[in-house]
Amino acid sequence: MNKYRLILGGILLLMLQACSTTVAHPDPADPWEGMNRDIFAFNDQVDKYALKPAAKGYQWIMPTFADTGVTNFFSNLKDIGVSINDFLQAKPKQGGMDAARFLVNSTVGIAGFIDVATMIDLPKHEEDFAQTLAVWGVPRGPYLVIPVLGPSSVRGVGGYVGDAAVHPLSYTGFFGSSALSWGLSAGLRSVEVIDVRADFLGAEAVASEAAVDRYIFFRSAYMQRRDYLINDGAAKSYNFEDFEGLGGEDLGADLYKDLD
Repeated sequence: MNKYRLILGGILLLMLQACSTTVAHPDPADPWEGMNRDIFAFNDQVDKYALKPAAKGYQWIMPTFADTGVTNFFSNLKDIGVSINDFLQAKPKQGGMDAARFLVNSTVGIAGFIDVATMIDLPKHEEDFAQTLAVWGVPRGPYLVIPVLGPSSVRGVGGYVGDAAVHPLSYTGFFGSSALSWGLSAGLRSVEVIDVRADFLGAEAVASEAAVDRYIFFRSAYMQRRDYLINDGAAKSYNFEDFEGLGGEDLGADLYKDLD
């Protein structure tokens, strides 16, 4: 499980740095801000020199219909975890709909490349194990920035592990020739990451419009987005008026609206 290994490596790095990096007046929700800023800066460099160029090349090469098909394919695989989390959150009706969505798209939709389910009024839902943990009453814990993976929280780390456990690509390395199967797994994961990053390219203008500390902007956008998902759209109001250049505008919501 490549993502699982990245998470564990990130946790180790967090533990090593937590005692040595501090901020004079940290946000109560972000007591490890100094460490998080260091990792945020590292992630920015990885994105600048690796992910973003790859995403731009991918977007340039891929026709729109093919890009949409790839996005649909990976989204369909995630619907397995979505269905499981529906039931874990005591949402049986939605769980049944999402299970039906996966079956329809996997068959009629040709392995998920065509989103037939949406055409027949089986809408896409967003559920994951971090949301399930929140519904079960597990506290969010401190905000974390994980190497490569980006914004998260202590609860979010547990969610990553749960999501990896039910994702089909976590197990492709166990079938057939080890070299071939692990290569296939790594290749598909790489395409998934690049495809997601390509989808973010169109939203970057929103972030660049905010003449503020990028770290604070993305932290606030992340927290708002997670609150929105956990509460099924009934998001709390986050105050952006203290952020110079935002003028109180809910740019975090705009950023994620562009990505949805």
